[in-house]
Amino acid sequence: MRELSKPLAGLKVLDLSRVLAGPWCTQQLADLGAEVIKVERPGRGDDTRAWGPPWLDGIGTGSGAGMKESAYFLSANRGKRSVAIDLSTAKGQELVRRLATKADVVIENFKVGGLAAYGLDYASLQRLKPDLIYCSITGFGQDGPYAGRAGYDFLIQGMGGLMSLTGAPDAQGGEPMKVGVAITDIFTGLYAANAILAALRRRDATGEGGYIDMALLDVQVGVLANQALNYLTSGQTPQRMGNAHPNIVPYQAFAAADGHLIVTVGNDSQFRHLCEALGEPAWAVDPRFATNAQRVAHRETLVTLLEARLIARPRDEWLALLEAHGVPCGPINTLDQVFDDPQVRHRGMSCESAMEDGCRARLVGNPITLDGCRMTSPRSPPRLGEHTACVLHEWLALDAEALADLRRDGAIG
Repeated sequence: MRELSKPLAGLKVLDLSRVLAGPWCTQQLADLGAEVIKVERPGRGDDTRAWGPPWLDGIGTGSGAGMKESAYFLSANRGKRSVAIDLSTAKGQELVRRLATKADVVIENFKVGGLAAYGLDYASLQRLKPDLIYCSITGFGQDGPYAGRAGYDFLIQGMGGLMSLTGAPDAQGGEPMKVGVAITDIFTGLYAANAILAALRRRDATGEGGYIDMALLDVQVGVLANQALNYLTSGQTPQRMGNAHPNIVPYQAFAAADGHLIVTVGNDSQFRHLCEALGEPAWAVDPRFATNAQRVAHRETLVTLLEARLIARPRDEWLALLEAHGVPCGPINTLDQVFDDPQVRHRGMSCESAMEDGCRARLVGNPITLDGCRMTSPRSPPRLGEHTACVLHEWLALDAEALADLRRDGAIG
């Protein structure tokens, strides 16, 4: 699929966000074909540019030559162009206002009210462009008792209940644990992208713009999913269960003779196949285990039996046997094994992108495939301010003299 034929081709997005939730949203939009302009502070840029090691070393000449980019920054900024504008200057603020009038979407993650002093809040920009879609991302939303607080993924995983569900139980020496990636930020970025697309659909139908208020805490509570309903339905507070599932048994990791494997039995038929593979067909008709509800009620008894059986043979032997019997199962892969996995390789989830200065970066592909084409932007993550001149010329028709004046005044980098 050519870039021009991607579903969001022609959409213009002005990205005033930094770190992860906002950039994850705009990377998704860029992968789907939108033109995303990332506005960054001159000389410093997005905070995550400095979140290393590891680093991608810059080479060659021109914009960004000799710079290092963190792997963290590379993970969330594919497909964008970088413009270095100083929002603390009056001329810089005016540039961003003018860019916003050319955009379909503005996204930002400043503190509540932080952009109003610059005339870059929704109320100010909506007066200039009534059909603008404007998305704000904060830790706690635009109102409420916590609205003025800073919100970070780790903090929100704790406050939003996720950490109370993650980790081994106290009785096993465990403690509340965060997820190994900033999952709340990532979910917020995806929800924000979804909300933006919905607002654009409404705008196309009515001509009406809109304001999107995304809060990390709202998102974290929203994705508690079945665990939230377990509590709301029963009144019982779910506890940490390690790798076990609160509603399905057996659905967890087990130790084999030389490592661990995951068994995910989702129905009674699969449980029968598991019992056959283990050489214990009587378990499938045992009244304690015959249905999932019974297996949940007798979880400890069944898990103890399974543990004793599975520890007796090597992991890969069990995986081959279970797969042959149609039992969902798999290994616990390290990341080197993930990217060497034949299915991951076949699906093209690792890709290489050439920076404009010649440096090459290995990136993760977008998981969306449309009409057989992976929705991953071919544009590499940008160097800081790499596209300042060309974007200001294309969007605002500024000539070389005007750009030189802005640089002299410190409005752009």
